[in-house]
Amino acid sequence: MDENGSPSECVEQVSIDMSPAFIAGCYESLPNAAITFDRFHVTKVVNKAMDDLRRIERQECSELKNHKYTLLKNNENLSDKKFDELLELITLYPKLGEGYQLKELLREFWNFNDTKMAEKFLKDWCKQADKSGIFPFQKAANTIRAHWSGIINYAKSKINNGILEGINSKIQLAKRRARGYRNKDNFMNMILFTCGKLNFSHSPI
Repeated sequence: MDENGSPSECVEQVSIDMSPAFIAGCYESLPNAAITFDRFHVTKVVNKAMDDLRRIERQECSELKNHKYTLLKNNENLSDKKFDELLELITLYPKLGEGYQLKELLREFWNFNDTKMAEKFLKDWCKQADKSGIFPFQKAANTIRAHWSGIINYAKSKINNGILEGINSKIQLAKRRARGYRNKDNFMNMILFTCGKLNFSHSPI
C-alpha cells in the first residue's frame, strides 16, 4: 500500500524501460500490473543497431562520416538535401539500405491495435533481421524477443513514458544550468518551480 492508502494490487498497467531493476521492481511491488516497455526505449535499441551498422560500414567507407542523423532521423523530418543524401547512401551501400529498411519497418509496429496482428508483425520483423545477416540487427531482434510480452502489450495499453521523459529533461536542464545544488531541498524546490505548474497569481489587496 502506498503513502496515500491505495493498494498497489490495483495498478493494472505500467510503462517502464527495459532495465532489469525496473522489471524486478514491478514484479515485486506491482504484482497485478501488465508491463508495457516504453516505445522510446524499444526504438532506441533499433536505432543503436542502425548506428552500429553505420560505424562498421564507415571503417571502409569514409563517406559515411557525419551521417549518423541522416540515417537515424525519420525521413519526413529530413531537409530535401539530407533526404537526397539518404537515398544516395542506402543505394550505394546495400547493407546500410537493408538495415535502414528494417529500422523504418519497425515504426509500423506502433500503429497496431490488435495484439495478435502486432505479434505476427513483430515475429516477421525478427525473422527478417535474422535473415539479413547484419549482426547489430540480429542482436536487436534478440533483445526484442527477450522482452516480448511487454513490447506486444503496447498494442493493447498504448501507454508510454513520454510525459515522464519530458519532465526528466526539464529537471536535468535545471540541474545543468545551476551547475548543481548545495542541498536536496533546494533541488526539490527548483523541480517544483520548473515542473509543478504552480499558480502564483494573486488577488490585489
